[in-house]
Amino acid sequence: MNHNAVTACVLIIGNEILSGRTQDVNLNHIAQTLGHWGIQVREARVIPDVSTVIIETVNETRARYDYVFTTGGIGPTHDDITADCIAEAFEVDLVLHPEIATRIEQRPAPPDVMASRLRMARVPEGATLVDNPTGGPQGFRIENVFVMAGIPAVMQAMLSSLEGRLESGPMVHSHSVTAYLGESQIAGALRDIQSRYPDVDLGSYPFFRADRYGTSLVLRGTDEARLGMMMEEVKSAIIEAGETPQDVRTQ
Repeated sequence: MNHNAVTACVLIIGNEILSGRTQDVNLNHIAQTLGHWGIQVREARVIPDVSTVIIETVNETRARYDYVFTTGGIGPTHDDITADCIAEAFEVDLVLHPEIATRIEQRPAPPDVMASRLRMARVPEGATLVDNPTGGPQGFRIENVFVMAGIPAVMQAMLSSLEGRLESGPMVHSHSVTAYLGESQIAGALRDIQSRYPDVDLGSYPFFRADRYGTSLVLRGTDEARLGMMMEEVKSAIIEAGETPQDVRTQ
C-alpha cells in the first residue's frame, strides 16, 4: 500500500449548477466516500458546459492529482459534451462502446430517441467502463480520470462500484471541540499550537447559538497520536481563556 497521500480533484460540470437552478450534492458524497477510502480530495471546481474550459481544466488537474472525478454532462442532449471534451483532452477519438450501446438498446424507443440515447454510449478510445448498478448507461475511466453521471443516485451507484479498486493512502482522522469563545479570543493561542503541529490542519469555525458566540475547532491529520497531543493543547488554551471545552469528538 502507498503510504504517501493519494489525492483527488472533483470537477462538477454544468451550467445548471452555476446558475443556481440545481444544487450540487455530489461533492459532499464524493469527498466523504473517498476520504473513507484513504483518498484526500484536495480541490473541487464547478465549471460550465464550455468545451475549452472542460478540456483545459481536465488537463491541468489530471497532471496535478492522482485522480480526477467528473460529474455531469454525459446525457443524451446536445449540451452534454463531457465525453467529447475528455476525448479531446487525451487527444483520442470518441468511439461507440458496444457494451453501453447494448444496455441502452434493451429499452425500446423510437429511432430518433434511440439515436439521442446512444450519444451516452460514446467514450474516448481506450477508456474502460465504470459500472452503473442502477442499470443505466455506464460511466468511463481513461487513465486517472473518472467520468460519472450528474444525477446523484446514479453517481453514487457508479462511485460505489470503484470501492477497493483505487490506490489509497493513510486515512485522515478528525478531532473536534467546541468553545464558547469568539475566534479573536483564542486566535493567538491557536496560531502558536498550529506552528508546533505543521502536519495537522487546525480549522476554526465560528457560530452563534442560543444567544452565545462560539467557535468549533477541528483538527485533521493522519497521525492519531499527534492529533491527541494537539487536542490536549487546544483544550488547555480554551481553559486558559476562561471557558470549558465542550462536545469533544473523534472520528
